[in-house]
Amino acid sequence: MSTISSSPADLPGGLDASAMTIGVVAARWNDHVVAPLLEGAVQTLAELGASSDCVRIIRVPGAFELPVVAAEWARRKQVDAVVCLGAVIRGDTPHFDYVAGPVSAEIARLGAETGVPVIFGVLTCDTEAQALDRAGGKDGNKGADAAKAAVEMVTVLRTLRSHISQ
Repeated sequence: MSTISSSPADLPGGLDASAMTIGVVAARWNDHVVAPLLEGAVQTLAELGASSDCVRIIRVPGAFELPVVAAEWARRKQVDAVVCLGAVIRGDTPHFDYVAGPVSAEIARLGAETGVPVIFGVLTCDTEAQALDRAGGKDGNKGADAAKAAVEMVTVLRTLRSHISQ
């Protein structure tokens, strides 16, 4: 049995973003939550070796608009991976249900359709406190986690594709 990877430590070269271009699309809605996610993602990509000119950032109005930019980048193969960052917080209206589900489904579909990793870094929380805990608070920074996932997926796919072509 052959295993390509079971953890980031098993990847060829570990997590190394130095030869990658990563697109980050971040919502402006709930910016007090999204800004720390974006900061965590950018910092993590830099720590993993991505040069600042290879990290492309676009801000959009809200989480519902994230898939539009992700689709443009992924379909045109302009980036090696797309990290989608946003925060949808449950409120008193059904807004949460109309946004969270469709956004997550479209982000997943785009990755499968294009072969470009499109990473779901959208917080879907019941309360603002839960969102802040996940945006650099007691539960870590999910933007940083999404950036790591992007680098890992690019590496896994490059490894897989090199095995397939041999």
